[in-house]
Amino acid sequence: MDTIRRSGSPFAEFLVLSVLSVAAAAPQAASRSAPTEEVQILRFDSSNDGLGSYNFAFEQSDGTKKEEQGELRNAGTDDEFVAVKGSYSWQGPDGVVYTITYTADDNGFKPIIEQGPGGGVPPGVVASLLG
Repeated sequence: MDTIRRSGSPFAEFLVLSVLSVAAAAPQAASRSAPTEEVQILRFDSSNDGLGSYNFAFEQSDGTKKEEQGELRNAGTDDEFVAVKGSYSWQGPDGVVYTITYTADDNGFKPIIEQGPGGGVPPGVVASLLG
């Protein structure tokens, strides 16, 4: 049976992986597309009661929207969690409006993906998002 031997220390491996991760996450060169209009915030609302509940919403001039509310459940217990529900939407470069409605709680993140006229989300994309 063959054995795999590592020649570097765990810290050296961590350092190399960290540098590669940062390099991969760095902004890419800007494409030479037409200049875009500056996006304005049309609406922003936010509330936090300080007791474990919050909500916020915003809307931008490019059609992007997001709304979310959360509530602390089972406060003070070992089963404490924040139950969240919300949605966000945007208009893609193809002119189609995409909307994600979601809940997140002690049972995980559950998105519902909707697409305006122009086709559906390919099954492979849905499968990759849901794991």
